[in-house]
Amino acid sequence: QVQLVESGGGLVQAGGSLKLSCAASGRTLSRFAMGWFRQAPGKEREFVAAITWGGGRIYSDSVKGRFTVSRDNAKNMGNLQMSDLKPEDTAVYYCAVHRGLGSLLEEANFDSWGQGTQVTVSS
Repeated sequence: QVQLVESGGGLVQAGGSLKLSCAASGRTLSRFAMGWFRQAPGKEREFVAAITWGGGRIYSDSVKGRFTVSRDNAKNMGNLQMSDLKPEDTAVYYCAVHRGLGSLLEEANFDSWGQGTQVTVSS
C-alpha cells in the first residue's frame, strides 16, 4: 500500500499562485497515473487533474489553463501548480494513485489517497 502526503497548501489572495506536492512512499509511482481531487465545504469531492504514467494530462474545465499537473518519477512525487487562483478554488486538495483500470475522472478508480491539504483563496 502506498502512502501519500500532500503539502504546499495555504492562504493566498485571488490571482495568486500555489504549488501543491504529493510525496509517495511504499510504491514506485512511475507505472501509475496520479490524480488530484478537491472538496469544498458542503460539496462533494471533484476531479481536478490527472497525469498518466506516460505524461498525458487531463484537467477539469474549471481549472484548465490555470493549473498544471506534473510528476517527478525520480523523486516519486507529483505536483499541482495552481495559478490565477479564484475564491471558488478554495477546498481541501487530495492527491491519489490510480488503480490502473477505469476512468481517470472517477475517484472510485483511485485506491490510495493522501490526507489532503487546505487551499484558501481570499477575494
